[in-house]
Amino acid sequence: MAKDLTNWDPEDAGFWAKTGKAIAYRNLWISIPCLLCGFAVWIYWSVITVQMLNLGFPFTKGDLFTLNSIAGFAGATLRIPASFFVRIAGGRNTIFFTTALLLIPAYYTGIALQDINTPLWQFQLLALLCGFGGGNFAASMSNISFFFPKKMQGLSLGLNAGLGNFGVTMTQIIIPFVMTMGVFGGSSMLLKIDSGTLIGKIAAGSETWIHNAGFVWVVILVPFVLLSWFLMNNIKTENVTPHPGHPLAAFFKMSVMLAIGLAMAALGLWLILPASANGSDAHISKWIVMPVVISATVALLAMIPGLSQRIRTQYAIFKNAHTWIMTVIYTMTFGSFIGYSAALPLAMKVIFGFQHVAGPDGAMTHALANPNAPAVLQYAWIGPFIGALIRPVGGWISDKLGGALVTQVCSVAMVALALLAAHYMQEAYASATPEIYFQPFFLTFLGLFLATGIGNGSTFRTIAVVFDKKQAGPVLGWTSAIAAYGAFIIPIVFGEQIEQGFPEHALYGFAGFYLLCMVLNWWAYLSPGAQHKNP
Repeated sequence: MAKDLTNWDPEDAGFWAKTGKAIAYRNLWISIPCLLCGFAVWIYWSVITVQMLNLGFPFTKGDLFTLNSIAGFAGATLRIPASFFVRIAGGRNTIFFTTALLLIPAYYTGIALQDINTPLWQFQLLALLCGFGGGNFAASMSNISFFFPKKMQGLSLGLNAGLGNFGVTMTQIIIPFVMTMGVFGGSSMLLKIDSGTLIGKIAAGSETWIHNAGFVWVVILVPFVLLSWFLMNNIKTENVTPHPGHPLAAFFKMSVMLAIGLAMAALGLWLILPASANGSDAHISKWIVMPVVISATVALLAMIPGLSQRIRTQYAIFKNAHTWIMTVIYTMTFGSFIGYSAALPLAMKVIFGFQHVAGPDGAMTHALANPNAPAVLQYAWIGPFIGALIRPVGGWISDKLGGALVTQVCSVAMVALALLAAHYMQEAYASATPEIYFQPFFLTFLGLFLATGIGNGSTFRTIAVVFDKKQAGPVLGWTSAIAAYGAFIIPIVFGEQIEQGFPEHALYGFAGFYLLCMVLNWWAYLSPGAQHKNP
């Protein structure tokens, strides 16, 4: 087991060259695959729900969008406590424990998917627990920020986040493949609708082992759990983790905080969801419930005996106006990346996988399978791959040119691309041959993923410059927590608008939000009177 680091100063050039660099990169190279697994388990419902639709699981399209939304909501909420884990528990303790927790939903997802009659509430519970993977990002980014000097924050955080984001791509490539073979035992099911993998279509009537979607990540997770325990470090210094305590005590503290986050997420989802999806049917707006859940989670964490003072110390970030500004801007970049990653595969299946024709009464119907539909799972991974691949480049460019300037260019592009994607989505959802709009629609979304990836790197650079070392870690965790609600908002908004017959309205709303972020970024960091001009 790697020892705790009691002297750590990466800003000291001599220390960095002699000792710090090797240790920092060792922790980074283990952190990245652990974070990748977190993203994979968090987002794998984007693939699983498509295959559940192909296999004829007895759930509506709205129910399937809900599973993506539940995982997104839980993951975002769990980022709030996770953003404070490193300060109270230590980096190694945190990464080991949070990565090990992923084994629970991964294993039981494999169990549940073996029976097509598994009730919806069990899948909803598993989606909720997959939120562990979403929460891990906040802890991972906070941890890595302490290992590297400020001049390398854009690159190091970009590598951790960008390569970690490859978990989205990997899950959307690996799962379709492993579902085609009986490598983990269990009975196969027969496809009722064409499916696909990276290399092409799989015809209806073919065998599939959907339960492998969970089991494959159990196998992948185990070695990285062990590596995190034996080769990573706690930085036991005043400005990082003054008192990590015994590992078991650290695990207990994190468990209590995660339980609070899960309880608040479950309550919020129950208030939002309709009775048909095991909700309260209270018809309370998600725009009301979401800030209430966030506020309640923050307040409850501050009340934990023995933890309150340490957590409250980090709440100083909320007094800084730039915390809130960067929260909004980062939601534009990462929130869009993760939200589109979660929602786009099922949205493409619903829009391009069915013919949209007028019925005898003149109303549009969307239930007839499209024989010329593209194989969604053949394409779904490409956008997240581009977004993750370009993220470190965005950090590197921002180190050279300034984070705010790069963010501004990305925001302009995202406004234009969202409006263009809305146009193609509108045309496709009103056509009996929607496949003719697939290519321009898909290329437009690849542009959106490119912009979100570059913007992810640029916003981290801005945070590293605007905030001091003590606040930068918690701010990274907090902004990533709020931005992660994109994994809830985008799938649920797409689902709502598709059910109403106007999916393009979702993208009009997102374009409006991007425009707001563009103005805010210019005012705060690029205008003549900006306090931190073009950081």
